[in-house]
Amino acid sequence: MPQRRRPQKGSRAFGPRKRAQSQTPRLDSWPEISGSPKIQGFAGYKAGMTHAFIVDKSAKSTTSGMEVQVPVTVVEVPSMKIAAVRFYESSVVGLKTAGEVWAKDLDPLLDRRLNVPKNHEEATFARYDGLDIEDVRVLAYTQPKNVSGVPKKVPDLMELRIGGGTIDERVAYAKQILGTEVNFTDFTPEGSLVDVIAVTKGKGFQGVTKRWGVKLLSHRNSKHRRGIGNLGPKRPGYVRSTVPGSGQMGYHQRTEFNKKVVKVGTDGAEVTPKGGFLNYGEVRNNYVLVYGSVPGPTKRLIRFRDATRLPKKADMEAVDVTYVSVESKQGA
Repeated sequence: MPQRRRPQKGSRAFGPRKRAQSQTPRLDSWPEISGSPKIQGFAGYKAGMTHAFIVDKSAKSTTSGMEVQVPVTVVEVPSMKIAAVRFYESSVVGLKTAGEVWAKDLDPLLDRRLNVPKNHEEATFARYDGLDIEDVRVLAYTQPKNVSGVPKKVPDLMELRIGGGTIDERVAYAKQILGTEVNFTDFTPEGSLVDVIAVTKGKGFQGVTKRWGVKLLSHRNSKHRRGIGNLGPKRPGYVRSTVPGSGQMGYHQRTEFNKKVVKVGTDGAEVTPKGGFLNYGEVRNNYVLVYGSVPGPTKRLIRFRDATRLPKKADMEAVDVTYVSVESKQGA
């Protein structure tokens, strides 16, 4: 009998499905942009979801020019502080760290995250004048102490790329923002498309049916219905990775591409529902409304990045928001 050749059944994406190493997502790539230098990322904390009414600007839509109801996610985005500037140079194995310059006055709580260097000064930039700098990035940290809904004080530290302009212009921009606070509007305006990266909600150890969505066995089965029929072929003499199995489900780092920034606001009372968000409370800092849902539970750190897979005809116009629901979510 001839050997059957067909694609594997079922998605094997994002394997192996194990727990994320850190709750702070790590980004491996940044898009190239044009224009003046700016930071290409930001971070905030997920407060919850609500709905809003916006004016549909799609020309070919049946509801064009009309108000439509859309789901939105509220992310609290207090200002971030720039702790250091990091330079990269090119090597045979890719980008290599050339050095970094740290700011003087940093949050004392940052010492709980890492040992902060103390001997850097403004003159430290002169060490890297003769180097062939390939990329410029900054180390930024959040300020969860200002967020009432997040029960922690230790900042989350992450690396943000500076894009746009020439290398010299990026270095000058990095010197300008070192030790200062940056806001979400310094990253991107309303109406733009961004990538959202976060660690999903953990579901612990789950069985094969819930984890892989395999079909239930017949009720005539002698043992269990929520298992798999067999563990694969006899040869090779081990269970292959393509066989669905039980294990960790959730708490994986995931990226959602091209999410619309519906609104950027400064007064959290505009979007805080009556009684506050479930398991979060009130939004008291700057906030962002993102179209649709984002990965992770309430209070999870959410990272933003310039869109890496931007469509050719991307709609980057600002959204006309006419109403944001602040009705109580306690009985929802």
